[in-house]
Amino acid sequence: MDSLGAGNHTAVTGFILLGLTDDPILQVILFIIILCIYLVTVSGNLSTIILIRISSQLHHPMYFFLSHLALADIGYSSSVTPNMLVNFLVERNTISYLACGIQLGSAVFFGTAECFLLAAMAYDRFMAICNPLLYSTKMSTPVCVQLLVVAYIGGFLNASSFTMAFFSLLFCGPNEVNHFFCDFAPLVELSCSYVSIPPVVPSFTAGSIIVVTVCVISVSYIYILITILKMHSTEGRHKAFSTCTSHLTAVTLFYGTITFIYVMPKSSYSTDQNKVISVFYMVVIPMLNPIIYSLRNNEIKGALKRQLARKTCCY
Repeated sequence: MDSLGAGNHTAVTGFILLGLTDDPILQVILFIIILCIYLVTVSGNLSTIILIRISSQLHHPMYFFLSHLALADIGYSSSVTPNMLVNFLVERNTISYLACGIQLGSAVFFGTAECFLLAAMAYDRFMAICNPLLYSTKMSTPVCVQLLVVAYIGGFLNASSFTMAFFSLLFCGPNEVNHFFCDFAPLVELSCSYVSIPPVVPSFTAGSIIVVTVCVISVSYIYILITILKMHSTEGRHKAFSTCTSHLTAVTLFYGTITFIYVMPKSSYSTDQNKVISVFYMVVIPMLNPIIYSLRNNEIKGALKRQLARKTCCY
């Protein structure tokens, strides 16, 4: 800790992350499990990106967004998982003040980008099913790029609000964060004063983004459901709905856990429950997304089979 120029307090220059558990045996078990999950996350999402890039059959708007969703999943998980793994191996996992702010910002950036990408994918399904004749125009390459830019700009702005709020907080000690990463809520609890940006600002921006993206997804799927119910062909209904099931599964998992963490009253669950849910949506879900899309999407399964067959023929 460094002394402040004025006053009798000391400024915290680093934090101690308490992690998930202090049980040595459980730490070893969790290290192995989370390491395996992280390796599957990186390899699975990288495989998804590569498959979409090299398969001409997947050069469509939906898979364009899916490749960036896979990229966001890698970044989202990588912002917290490596540091969490270190936490299992060392007696005291310390993180510097600057690194803590960077970790918070990167997690918020990729998490926010994922919200926008899921909304963009819902809009894409809406256009494909409800307005098929206008699909090529409404979801042209420039439009897809614009939606992608909005996703990343939204992520940057939301991350900026969180990091600026964090660096505006004054920490006088103690410096033990009861979490496995630099989450904003436990950091606010450790602060001894607010300097310029109150914590309500990032909470408002994050809440607004969640509400807007959920509204886009909900409205899109309401229209999709109405359109599917109006179809006379059972085969047409099944085909239309099958293109949405993987996306709906990913949306339900992601927003379900976010709602539990950020919407439900804090008194309704403990800090330990908060940690477990955070592990699920920051570590497990990024691993599940490529599995969900590969198992439930016939076009991806078909493209994967063709690439594997091509590699086999080459040998």
